[in-house]
Amino acid sequence: MQRAPSPAVLAELRRPRPYPAVSILMPTHRREPDNAQDPVRLRNLLAEAKEKVQADPEVSRADRIDVLEQLDRALAEVDLVHAEDGLAILAAPGEHQVWSLGRTAPARVVLSDTYLTRNLVAAQAAERPYWVLAVAADRVVLWRGDQDRVTEDRDHGFPLERVFDNPDPERQERIGDTPSTFRDEETKTFLRQADAEVGRLLAADRRPLYVTGEAAALALLDAVGPIAKEATEQLPHGGLAQADAETVRKVVEPAVRAQAERDTTDALAQLDAARGRQTFAAGLDEVWRAAGDGRLGRLVVEENFRTAVRDAGEHVVPAAAEESGAREDIVDEVVERTLDNGGQVSFVPDGTLSDAGRIAAVLRY
Repeated sequence: MQRAPSPAVLAELRRPRPYPAVSILMPTHRREPDNAQDPVRLRNLLAEAKEKVQADPEVSRADRIDVLEQLDRALAEVDLVHAEDGLAILAAPGEHQVWSLGRTAPARVVLSDTYLTRNLVAAQAAERPYWVLAVAADRVVLWRGDQDRVTEDRDHGFPLERVFDNPDPERQERIGDTPSTFRDEETKTFLRQADAEVGRLLAADRRPLYVTGEAAALALLDAVGPIAKEATEQLPHGGLAQADAETVRKVVEPAVRAQAERDTTDALAQLDAARGRQTFAAGLDEVWRAAGDGRLGRLVVEENFRTAVRDAGEHVVPAAAEESGAREDIVDEVVERTLDNGGQVSFVPDGTLSDAGRIAAVLRY
């Protein structure tokens, strides 16, 4: 079961698939007693998906057998014990994927020639993902983080490790995060490699970057390339290149929290400026219509804003979730449209936009 897809993975998930591409979405729960019904809901949705595949005359016998097998394999990978707020099972001929979401998703089964990705896109944005680079003279480790946890990333060429050739015991005692070590040409070359690797990473998946290490390590990294200068924040703290995930999370948490507060302040300032320029939209109906026109430059949404609507011509109006034709993930749809059109999305604490219907935007025109 995977979490937090990168932009490159999201782009891959959104390309056309051979029919039928099956998307199963459902809400999950982290704690008792709410999670007691999750296994039942999952079995029911899986049975519904299989029935749709078997009953669809457009699905060939070979593809039907393949997709049903892919769904069974996906089910075996689901871990409801460690569930978060949503689950996405994606299956098509020759492939399947299971994603855990840090944002709820309405229960649904969709057969199409593309996967339903709006809930994954919104969840990825809402989790505020970031990178942590832990630097030492002999080891550089990359961590990926979000609002809940930090995990080591081994998919982008890290960790980088360096073995010192000199067997002299006295020199070995001096090796470590000491000023003399960070004057070595070999150490400069080692950190220059780390700088280049992170540069490639950020080009493909830009998110806030926190760089940690002894002061001497940070100074040398700053000297050998641009990454340390471009980092969201440098945190002088040694030992994290050998630390566990929870230790890393605790060290970076204050900086991550402070950055989230700055992002909220910046988003609200942009909304205030947009009011004065008359490029401001507020409330779901107004924002939804502007999103459909590709006019959203920056979307600002309260973290737990969910609502169901139905189409009423050129507008959307409130609806009960169980009402026929109700769209329960309209907010996620607006998030996806904004990002598709090159806009920015900011999630802010609940109550921040109480005077704007919990969702607002800066318009391009």
